[in-house]
Amino acid sequence: MTSGKRSVAQMKPGEVAVIAELEDDFISLKLMEMGCIPGATVRFNFSAPLGDPICISISGYELALRLEEASSIAILN
Repeated sequence: MTSGKRSVAQMKPGEVAVIAELEDDFISLKLMEMGCIPGATVRFNFSAPLGDPICISISGYELALRLEEASSIAILN
């Protein structure tokens, strides 16, 4: 990941950020179909008791993601 960027997996509960890019070509199409597109605002809601999966809000709905998927979504600080 380039400097100045973090991933959705590194966000804290209640934090809001803007998606910068999708870094994994293998799952990027799946994520885009679910609304995770560059420029979209994402809010980290909570994580499961053991930390995986996590729940985010994007495009007006809640979405559960595994940490592996969330770590491929780069956000702007």
